[in-house]
Amino acid sequence: MTVPNRLSIVTFGVADVARSTRFYESLGWRRSSSSMDTATFFQMQGSILGLYERGDLADDVGVPDDGAGFRGVTVALNVASTDEVDAVFTEWVEAGATPVKSPEEVFWGGYSSYVADPDGHLWEIAHNPHASIGADGRLKIGGPAT
Repeated sequence: MTVPNRLSIVTFGVADVARSTRFYESLGWRRSSSSMDTATFFQMQGSILGLYERGDLADDVGVPDDGAGFRGVTVALNVASTDEVDAVFTEWVEAGATPVKSPEEVFWGGYSSYVADPDGHLWEIAHNPHASIGADGRLKIGGPAT
């Protein structure tokens, strides 16, 4: 068997599911009808974002809930232009995200910024001139290595 190379669901452990749900809804995201008081799901383009109470998520995994600071993970939202990075960054901050890094040109030739959601999950908002966004909203970076 070959393991499928896809990302199905990203679940954030959050302090307050209702608060985090309101934050993402303020960005215009619509929660799935499968959501409940203890978990919210947002259908994304090709994957799902889940919000679940942090302690309960740690219990589900079977690990202690003592992580803090940088978790070694960021999530990226790629957009079609540098102007769109600026606009989306501003919209997130106005919705209550904490600005972490203002939009700027970066070493790899792109234009990037970072915000933190209400629970500190880091989102990169970026334009990558070496990639394209299809009509379906999915990011394409080159082709498979040969």
